[in-house]
Amino acid sequence: MSKTEREKMAAGDWYTCINPELEEMRITARNAVHEHNTLPPAHRGNIGPQLKTLMRTVAADTWIETPFHCAYGFNISLADGVYINAGCVFLDTAPLTIGSDTMLGPAVQIYCAQHHQDAEKRTAGLEVALPVTIGRRVWIGGGAIILPGVEIADDSIVGAGSVVVKNVPAGARIAGNPARPLAKPVR
Repeated sequence: MSKTEREKMAAGDWYTCINPELEEMRITARNAVHEHNTLPPAHRGNIGPQLKTLMRTVAADTWIETPFHCAYGFNISLADGVYINAGCVFLDTAPLTIGSDTMLGPAVQIYCAQHHQDAEKRTAGLEVALPVTIGRRVWIGGGAIILPGVEIADDSIVGAGSVVVKNVPAGARIAGNPARPLAKPVR
């Protein structure tokens, strides 16, 4: 029996994202995100109720500012004390895990989806989902982009506007496009 596109996505195999089952899940996520983004803060709390229910795991003291966008939601795990500033985008086609006491600046983008390099296959919706893991006590500056498959270890700092294309070791300070280690701390 062949795998469904969702099963292929979950297994880290190439799959077609242009698919009715996946589209239904994206619609569910869009509805949850819409609720989160439009509820008055007093009614929303730290995270909108639908969005909180949709996510894999989310600690009670995690905070997501509005606006926020995610592709599916169910692949997102947020630990204690995570703060996600306004305008962040998570394309969570694979597990996206953020460790405790990590802060994301405004407009941080985290991508798990990697599209095929062959134009015809890419046009047909072929992509692969690669997990992104961000450790504890990490600070990611505003406008940074984290690419598929990247791991950022504990206590690291990613400078604003950086494009992170490879793994970041614990305690590192990186910045740039592509992001590179810095000799001096990020200011």
